[in-house]
Amino acid sequence: MEQLSTSAFLPGAFWAPGDGIPAHLLLIWNAIRAPVIAPLLQVVMAVCSTLSVMQFIERIYMGVVIVAVKLLRWTPEKRYKWEAIKDDSEIGNSVYPMVLVQIPMFNEKEVYQWSIRATSELSWPSDRFIIQVLDDSTVPTIQDMVKLECKKWENKGINIKYEVRDNRTGYKAGALKEGLKRSYAKECEYVVIFDADFQPEPDFLQRSIPYLVHNPELALIQARWIFGNTTLTYTLFSSTIQNTDLRIMLSGTYPAMFFAVNSNECMMTRLQEMSLDYHFTVEQEVGSSTYAFFGFNGTAGVWRIAAIDEAGGWKDRTTVEDMDLAVRASLKGWKFLYLGDLQVKNELPSTFKAFRFQQHRWSCGPANLFRKMVMEIARNKKVTLWKKVHVIYSFFFVRKIIAHINTFLFFCVVLPATVWVPEVEIPKWGAVYIPTATSIINAIGTPKSFHLTVFWIMFENVMSLHRAKATLIGLLEGSRANEWVVTEKLGDILKGKSASKANKKPRVRIGDRIHFMELGIGAYLFFCGCYSVLFGKTNFFIFLFVQSLSFFIVGFGYVGTIVPSS
Repeated sequence: MEQLSTSAFLPGAFWAPGDGIPAHLLLIWNAIRAPVIAPLLQVVMAVCSTLSVMQFIERIYMGVVIVAVKLLRWTPEKRYKWEAIKDDSEIGNSVYPMVLVQIPMFNEKEVYQWSIRATSELSWPSDRFIIQVLDDSTVPTIQDMVKLECKKWENKGINIKYEVRDNRTGYKAGALKEGLKRSYAKECEYVVIFDADFQPEPDFLQRSIPYLVHNPELALIQARWIFGNTTLTYTLFSSTIQNTDLRIMLSGTYPAMFFAVNSNECMMTRLQEMSLDYHFTVEQEVGSSTYAFFGFNGTAGVWRIAAIDEAGGWKDRTTVEDMDLAVRASLKGWKFLYLGDLQVKNELPSTFKAFRFQQHRWSCGPANLFRKMVMEIARNKKVTLWKKVHVIYSFFFVRKIIAHINTFLFFCVVLPATVWVPEVEIPKWGAVYIPTATSIINAIGTPKSFHLTVFWIMFENVMSLHRAKATLIGLLEGSRANEWVVTEKLGDILKGKSASKANKKPRVRIGDRIHFMELGIGAYLFFCGCYSVLFGKTNFFIFLFVQSLSFFIVGFGYVGTIVPSS
C-alpha cells in the first residue's frame, strides 16, 4: 500500500512526509477522523447545543417573570402582610420579638470590626436582641482582638456574647448550630446571620422582622448583597434606640472605612459584580415571586428558629450548609421571601486565589447536595409537583450543573476541536446566537458594566474550568468534595500596604502566580487558533485567540489584586 503524505491531512503540513512517528500518527488520525471522530464530535456538539438551549429557555423564562413582576407591581407588600412594629406603652419593649444576631468568624483580622459595629448599631431595642460572635479563629492574637471589640460594645450597653469552640467541627454550620444551643439563644424567635464583612443598615431588623411576625408561613427573609463604593448617611428616630451614645453616633455620617466595599477595586471584582447582580435581581426574585423558594445565601438573612428546628437544624454534609437548610425547610412546606430593596454591603474577593476557592465551594457544594437530595425531593409529598420540578430541574440541574459543565465543555473544548475536524457542522444558532443572547440577558443586570460584557464572557469561560471540575467532584463525591477554605477578606489592607510599599517591589512566589491548568487550556486554544488561521475558512480564530489570551492572563497570575508580602 502506498504511504499517504501528511500533506493530505494537514495542508502545508507541520511535518515533512515520511518523518517517522509524526507521519504514522497523522496517518492514524486521517483513518479515524471522518468515520469515528467526526460522528462522535457531532453528537457532543448536538448535546452541548441542546444544553445551551435549555439554559437560554431558563433565562427567557426568568426574564418574563421579572418583567411581569415589575409591570404588575407584585411587590412583597402585596404578597405578604407587613406592618411596622410599634412601641406599646403597656408592655413596653416586649412588643418586639427577641432576635439573635449571629456573626460567624474565622481569622477575620481585617474586617471583624465591620459586622460587630454595624450590628451593634441596629435600631432595635437593646434588650430585645442579642449579638453572638462565633469566633472559630485559630490565631490567639486575632481571638484577643475580636474579644476586645466585643467588650468595647458591651461597655456601651450592647448585649453581645463572645463564643469560642475548642474545635472547628462542621465549620460554619457547626458554629451556627452550637450557637443556637446556648440558653439565651433559646429565648429568641428569630436568628439573623451576617458574615464578618457584611454591614447591615441600622433599619435592617425593622424592615425584615415584621414579615416574619405577621406571616407565620414564612421561614426566611433574604436581603440583597451590594458592593458599591459609597459612604452612607443615616437619620434614625431616637425613639427606636434606647442607648444615648448610639443615638448620637447614628445621627451622622459613618466613616468610609467601615462601609468600604470594593466592586471597583479591579476588573475581577467588576466582573464578579455582574454575575452576582444577575443572581440577586433575577434568580432570587423569580424564586421568591413564583415558588416562594430560593437558595439561602448563607448571610444577610433572617430565619425563623422554629423552621430551622423543624427542618433538622444545620448540617455539615456539604460545603453549602445554607442551601442544604433552605431545601430541607422548603420540603417541610415553609416559604421564603426575598427583599431586593433590603440591601447589605459586603466585600468581594479581590485576589484570584480567594475567588477560585470560593467558586470551588459554590460549584462543588450544590452538585454534591443534588446528589444527596434528588430522590428525597422527588419523593416528598408536602410540596406540589410544580415546585419539585422547579427545584430539581431549574434550581439544581440547569443552574448548578449544566451551566458550569456545558460552558467549559462547549466553548473551551468542543468548539475549538472542530477546527481539526472540518466534517463537523457547527450550528450557528447553538454556537453563536443563543450564547450571545444569554450573555446579554445576564449583563443587563448590571447596566453600568454593560460595556464589559465581552470581558465578562471571556473571564466566565476561564472560570468555567474550575466550576466544571468542582461540579464533577461534587457529583462524584471526590476527594475535594468537602473541602472548606474560608474566603479571604482584605478590608483596607491594600490601602495600608500600598503606601508603605510604594517604592518596594513585592515579593511574589512563582507557585502563587503560575496556574498550569489555565496555561494548558490556553495553549490548546492558541494552537487551535493557529491552525484555524492557516487552514480554516472562517474567522473562528478571533475567538480562539482572544479566549486563549484570557487563559494566559489568568494562568500567569495577572488577574485580581496582588497583596504585597510583609
